[in-house]
Amino acid sequence: MGSPDIETESAPYVRFQSPHPNGRGQFTGVFGLVNNLAREGLLSDEQETFRRSNNRWYDAAYTDPSTVDPTVYDDEVNPGAAAWFKPTAAHLLGRVPGYLEILAAHNVDCQVLRSADPGRVVYEDDVQVVVVPHAAPFTHRH
Repeated sequence: MGSPDIETESAPYVRFQSPHPNGRGQFTGVFGLVNNLAREGLLSDEQETFRRSNNRWYDAAYTDPSTVDPTVYDDEVNPGAAAWFKPTAAHLLGRVPGYLEILAAHNVDCQVLRSADPGRVVYEDDVQVVVVPHAAPFTHRH
């Protein structure tokens, strides 16, 4: 897979997530989907090495919004809150294809959403926004 392409003019924000809601009605993001496979013991040694190494890299490369605002993902405060990459996150998006390859190898669906206005912003930094989603449709790609 090549690097994910961002249509910055029509839809500057991008998110990778399951097309199916989880038990809480949320759409698990790409990192959570791979982490779930790891928790279930389904990753090969190579996949687990990739996951650990790249998760550490992401942890060092950008802020976990919940460390700034512990309520950002609280369902009572911000129902359905989800993180979206900004166009300035090209360096972060460059590692996503490896996660997508792991999901594909395990037949786990992951869709790409693009939106110029994904929702009400409850957190923002230089590379991401966390939003409570609008009901408006997004551009979906599988």
